Parts: sequence; structure tokens; C-alpha cells
Amino acid sequence: MLAVSLLAYLGSGGEFKIALTTVVDVCSFGRGRETRRVGAAVSVKDRNFAGFVATALVVVAASCGSGSYSNSVSNPPPVLNPPANVPLVKLSTDTFTNSTSQHATEVEPDSLSVGSTIVSAFQVGRSPGSSGGSSDIGFAVSTDAGATWTNGFLPGITTFQGGGVNDTVSDAAVAYDAKHGVWLISSLPISATNIQVVVSRSTDGGTTWSTPILLSQGPGLDKDWVTCDNNSASPFYGNCYSEWDDNGNGDLIWMSVSNDGGLTWAAPVTPAGAANGLGGEPLVRSDGAVIVPFLADAFEIESFSSTDGGATWSAPLVVSPIVAFPDSGGIRSGPLPSAAMDAANNVYVVWEDCSFRANCSSNDLVISTSADGLSWTAPARIPIDAINSTVDHFIPGLGIDPATSGATAHLGLTYYYYPQANCTAVTCALYVGFISSLDGGSTWSAATPIAGPMSLSWLPSTFSGQMVADYISTSFAGGKAYGFFAVAKAKSGTTFDQAIYTTQSGLDLAAAQGRFSSAEEVPVPLKSNSRQSNMHATRRIR
Repeated sequence: MLAVSLLAYLGSGGEFKIALTTVVDVCSFGRGRETRRVGAAVSVKDRNFAGFVATALVVVAASCGSGSYSNSVSNPPPVLNPPANVPLVKLSTDTFTNSTSQHATEVEPDSLSVGSTIVSAFQVGRSPGSSGGSSDIGFAVSTDAGATWTNGFLPGITTFQGGGVNDTVSDAAVAYDAKHGVWLISSLPISATNIQVVVSRSTDGGTTWSTPILLSQGPGLDKDWVTCDNNSASPFYGNCYSEWDDNGNGDLIWMSVSNDGGLTWAAPVTPAGAANGLGGEPLVRSDGAVIVPFLADAFEIESFSSTDGGATWSAPLVVSPIVAFPDSGGIRSGPLPSAAMDAANNVYVVWEDCSFRANCSSNDLVISTSADGLSWTAPARIPIDAINSTVDHFIPGLGIDPATSGATAHLGLTYYYYPQANCTAVTCALYVGFISSLDGGSTWSAATPIAGPMSLSWLPSTFSGQMVADYISTSFAGGKAYGFFAVAKAKSGTTFDQAIYTTQSGLDLAAAQGRFSSAEEVPVPLKSNSRQSNMHATRRIR
């Protein structure tokens, strides 16, 4: 019983990659059992631009069993494709007019909440070209727990806003440094021959932002992220940690540390061993240890860590192999992890995976947890719908109420989905959904449609498919969950209508209906010759 997975994708630096892995005894990635991998990972690299992913998998598989759904609480209701009727707030509008971008478009939001302040950052004016990126990074800020919002654009990054010199910019991520009272937005400015990692700083709660501060640069840097140590008892309180990868050097992951609110950054260092991949999301424990889950080139979720304030980083360890269904219709997507930490330092990682579906017929969202970043639970399926449904789930954004932990941790998960996985560019109906847990992921609420349906023809084009995001986000304020996501409406002629939205008043997890569990489910064994996917991107097009 074996599964062969072939991953093809492009990162923000623009390099085309193929990673081939062979997974033996896929049944064994069930709870409490061990999976063996044989064979080697092979990377074919030829890329030179920005944005992540046309994920394309060849999954050679056939069901040798259907798997079972056993739920001592209750079963998820059937999927009826109800229209989304949750009141939403539009956070920003693409007002740029440069001819090199598609207007009006906004994609790929990150967010962070601290007390009653929420900051979100995202791409504005997505470029269709081989360089990827967008006209600028937009931001939206609420200082009253999501009741009202202000917005703007970061200065000094691109030629289209505030005197910058770069052509485009991609991959925004948000952090807050409590020791220095500074908000940070990390991004990847892109020019014809160079990609930078930079941070923009705000010392007034997100009202105004500095011109960018350079951390690193090179021809193929990719998928940055940033976080800060905000525990005053930590020996490294006030450290901020930036992560990115270098496409031109085997996707080698780099880390850099700042201890002065992002004004200056230490020389980058790499983890011990071979940390090759992208999409890492650093998380800081209360004792100052940093844990970084990421998507490895070997097509598995891996993690590495530091216990000395970022001076050195451990070799990566495997969280789980990945087997994934190629999301239909040419949408840009892939199994980038979304990671979060609760108040007791438990780490939660979510990604898309088809291991629980007969014949790998669609992706579920699966979750793995760790108390220390060293030992990880086997992935569990999040029971958004029944295991035999036709729904395909992808691009998760996980958030945890920072006041909760352990068996009472409040988890909120925003994601995109197709009610019918086997659809085409013409027939795919794209939705945003939300699901929550009040018990650390042991059980989950009924899923709620948040937005949709959307036609893929309403989305901006990229080198790797129609785009809403490579990642999205969920943050908590006032005990309520706010998802951040792109919503597209019908175009007017050639003008798009895609912007970043959140829910009008946040989602009250305590009011959510249902308690569903997948505790006794196991992955479906796979064997050869049942499914072969198409590839969204197979060549360099810069």
C-alpha cells in the first residue's frame, strides 16, 4: 500500500519546483501509529519570481478501504450549499491605477490582535505577470475590537506609493512588539533582479507607518513571516523573529532577530541540518523558545526551534507527511500550514490533506498539535462535513483566543471551499467558511458559510492560477473571532471587484451550534493507479 506524491509549485521568488516523495503504509498516519517514508525528495528548480504556489500533485492512489466515521457526539449535517448570509465589512479598496496590475483587487491577508486593537495587512492591486506581487501592501486597523476600521497603504515600498523604488511587493505578515510598543508589517518588495525582506514599523497603533527597513535581499527570497516575544517573564522579551526562504539556495530557510523594535536586525542564520521549504510561521513560547512549523520541500510539514533567543536553530523534525488533492478549476492553492499557539504554549498546525478520503477525492483540513514542538500528534481530520461529502477544503487561517488554553482553548478556523470538489474553471463555486472549537480541537461546531458563492472568473490571474490568497487569517478580539479573507464579486467589464473583508461583529464561538468529532477516524489506505492530477504550472514564465 503506497502513495506517490508529486508537488509542483512556485514561491514568491518565482522558482518552479518539483518534489517527489514516496510514502509507504499511508494507513499508518492514523492516530498513535507511525508512518515510514522511503525514497528521496527531488527538487527541480528554475524560478525567478514572487508569489507562492501553483500546487500540483500527482497522487497515484486507490482505496483499499473506505475509512470509518465514528462520532460519539454527533455527525456533521449534510452539505446543502446554503448561501452565505453573515454580515461582512469591506476593509479596503484598491485605488491604484498602474497598468501593470489588475484593479480593483486585494489578496492574501494576515492579521494580529492585541487587546482591542486588530491590524490586518494584504496585497493591493495584484500583478498578473511573472514577477508576481502587487502594487502595494494595504493595511486595516481597528482599535475597538472590530467595531470600526481605518485603512491605508504602506509608504516607500513600490514606485506607486510614497516614493518607493520596487516594481511590486508580496507576502504581508503582521507582528506586535509589546516591549517597544511597535507594530510590524513584514513584506517582500520585488524588482527586476532583486527581492528584499523588509519590515514597516508603526509606533502609533497602526495609524502611520515608516518606510521599510531592510533585513535581507537576493534574487530569489520568498515567503517571509514575523513574530515577537511578548512575555515579560521570557529571557528574550522584546526579541522579534523574521523567517524567509532562499529559492536560489535550495529553499534554505533563514532566520533573523531584532531586539530593538525592528530598527536593526542580526545577520541571518539557518537551522542546523537541511531546513528546506517555505511558509514557516514562528511561534514564541512563554519561556522564550521559538517553534517554526513550515512546508518542507520533501512534501511534509516539518518544524524546527530555538531555545537561545534565535542565536541557533535546531534541525527540522517531521510533523507529518502530506497527501493532497489538487484543488480544481485552476485556483492557486497548496498545503501551506497555518499555525497558532494557545496560552499554555500548545502549538496547533492546520493544513489541507486528502488522507481521510477514499481515492484522495478531496481535501479535508487536518490538525496536529504539540506541547513542546518536539512531539506531535498524528493529524486529525477537522469534521467540517461528513467524510463521504463532495466538499474540497483549502487555504486555512487558524486563530486561537489568547486568553484560553488546553482542553478549553477556543479555536477559530477560516477557510475556502468548493461544495463540489470535481468542478471546472467554469463550474467551481468558491465559498469562505468558518468552524470553531471550544475544547482545544477535540470537538468542532457546525460549519458556517461566510461568503460566496464566487466564480473563479471573478478572481485575478497569477502565474500559478486564479488568486484569493496563499494564506488567510483569524484573530480574536473581545472574545470573538474575526476572519480575514478576500471576497470577489462579478467584474464590471475588465475591472475586478475583489477586496479584503471580515465579519461585521465577530463570531461568537459560544453561540455556535453542534459538537462534532473525528476521534475514531483513520486515514484511508492508498495504492497505485487510481488518480492522477493535472499541474497548474509546469514551466518558468518570467
